[in-house]
Amino acid sequence: MKILGIETSCDETAVAVVEAAGGAANPAFKVLGNALYSQVKIHEKYGGVFPMLAKREHARNLVPLFEKALKDAKMLGRIAKSKRADAETEKKIRTILEREPELAEHFLALMPRIPKPKLDAIAVTVGPGLDPALWVGVNFAKALSAFWNIPVIPTNHMEGHIVSVLLPPKSSKLKAKNSPVKFPAVALLISGGHTELVLAKGWSNYKIIGETRDDAVGEAFDKVARMLDLPYPGGPHISKLAAEDRARHPKSAWQLPRPMLTSDDFDFSFSGLKTAVLYTLRKLPQIDLAMKRGIAREFEDAAVEVLVAKTRKAAKKYGAKSIILGGGVTANSRVRTAFAELIEEFPKSQLFIPTLDLSTDNAVMIAIAGFVEARRRGKKLSRSTSFRAQGNLKLS
Repeated sequence: MKILGIETSCDETAVAVVEAAGGAANPAFKVLGNALYSQVKIHEKYGGVFPMLAKREHARNLVPLFEKALKDAKMLGRIAKSKRADAETEKKIRTILEREPELAEHFLALMPRIPKPKLDAIAVTVGPGLDPALWVGVNFAKALSAFWNIPVIPTNHMEGHIVSVLLPPKSSKLKAKNSPVKFPAVALLISGGHTELVLAKGWSNYKIIGETRDDAVGEAFDKVARMLDLPYPGGPHISKLAAEDRARHPKSAWQLPRPMLTSDDFDFSFSGLKTAVLYTLRKLPQIDLAMKRGIAREFEDAAVEVLVAKTRKAAKKYGAKSIILGGGVTANSRVRTAFAELIEEFPKSQLFIPTLDLSTDNAVMIAIAGFVEARRRGKKLSRSTSFRAQGNLKLS
């Protein structure tokens, strides 16, 4: 089964072609084509993602990325020099893409000139995310479905992060085998917009057992980075300074709180930790590089300690056979090291962390999630396009 994945939930525009085999319990995947454009440099001056700007960039870049992904997958075919869609088809596409006129122009300039690729389905992120950004990908998927009569699988972005661990490093062979992930599993999803603990009893069988009550952990990293006058996105810069401090000093010279570390639930709170950093900085007459290193280290240590403690507690309560990490913050080296140490406490369990390229938002994970959902349904895919973008979509 060949699936086209489309991801536009935030500031990454991504399109991928993934070949999938196996059943719901034993999936296997091969990436045939993968194209991604990051808008980080565009949003840097705002200190965060500006939704309408993200929408505009998605509309500008989706078709070129789509073309590249098909080309990499050797599915593009010969491009005709000049060919237009018939009047009825053009009207239908313009109606679907009426909120993205620039995307409509790019679409109609390319699609009639290329042969229909051998795709079985389109998987597109419908949420959660920024509504203006999500709608661009959703409408693009609907236009492709209408133009080529290919079914669309509406996909949850957070499930994409969970199933991203199903693609092993440098996967080159498509061979179905028993999935290494055993259930029940506890998944920690950590990004700029989310911090969630999820109990997974099987693929597509999820229950959120804990989440942040205020800031997501990635959001807290970015806000603390701004306090330290570091560039956006702040996470990598915080991590770099923290590593430099650890290389210089065996122990942290600073002390910050660990919010909700010993609470009886699985929820998180990072707003208090962020505020503690602010108050600490206000007490200092001046802030030099050594101080920035030390504060960055202590903040990172505090945040990671809470993430580990909550996951440990959940894994014990639910008898987790697998611990899964997903989301952009899993690229943090301190997070990876801390969870590698945590799994040693669970000798009968395994830890699954996505490769670095699949940690941040991407279309490969969306295609994988689409396949998992298709196999779960176990029936012919629907060609309905009545679905919509849902910025606040939850896992269930």
